Amino acid sequence: MSDHSAAPTADTADTADRHAQAELQLGTAGVAHRAVGGGEAAAANLAWWDADADDYQATHGEFLGDTDFVWCPEGVREEDVRLLGDVRGRRVLEVGCGQAACSRWLSSAGAEAVATDLSGGMLRHAREGNERTGVAVPLVQANAEYLPFASGSFDAACSAFGALPFVPSLATVFAEVHRLLRPGSPWVFSVTHPMRWIFPDDPGPLGLTVAQPYFDRTPYVEVDDDGEATYVEYHRTLGDYVRALAAGGFALEDLLEPEWPEGHTRTWGQWSPLRGKLFPGTAIFRTRRS
Repeated sequence: MSDHSAAPTADTADTADRHAQAELQLGTAGVAHRAVGGGEAAAANLAWWDADADDYQATHGEFLGDTDFVWCPEGVREEDVRLLGDVRGRRVLEVGCGQAACSRWLSSAGAEAVATDLSGGMLRHAREGNERTGVAVPLVQANAEYLPFASGSFDAACSAFGALPFVPSLATVFAEVHRLLRPGSPWVFSVTHPMRWIFPDDPGPLGLTVAQPYFDRTPYVEVDDDGEATYVEYHRTLGDYVRALAAGGFALEDLLEPEWPEGHTRTWGQWSPLRGKLFPGTAIFRTRRS
């Protein structure tokens, strides 16, 4: 799950420091607000996550665990909520797996899990996690818009803050997931709550003031000195997700907006106890292939 900017405003100093190494490596020089096609977005985000993979794992690896399924910074765990149902004996696809802790948990719970990610840097950490735990989850480098599997070959699919914010077309990803799932199979994913787009990406008091129109879908783009994208993130409204799911052949069964847990003190990028007690930071869509 990303702790990068999700709104066109400056990060806090701590978050900016965490991203400094990747931004230096990629030559990030500023922010632009413009349309970005699939090719440019894929190249930018592949480079970004490869550059940031080590720092990301160093910062968040302990919280995410090696063999755990954490849906969001609020700490919702699949072990507790069972949004995918009973996974024993089922073939489950994770889209945008990062270090693949979720897939290893699924495997430990009896599933035949397969993990995909765009970033080779992230998959390197996933391989290391496989070696540490002895849970040998298959890892596949793939763009979420072009998943290299046979139609009808999975019983469930999931994505915990994976690829969806970084691709220009929800319709394309949903069509791929629909193609891969058998009829009646669950497709569950978590994303930054769309209402967060209107606020500065700041866990402190500055992050409580509206700064950006909710209905502005212009991507957040970081660029180098030549104006080439080094990071791209797309915004959709709640309605955009619902309509895309319906058009893609999925029935929405539940929409979870996790409340901030009492005693949870962790700050993750723009997630914090201050903001979490006032408005949601995560939306989890539980859907099923019609």
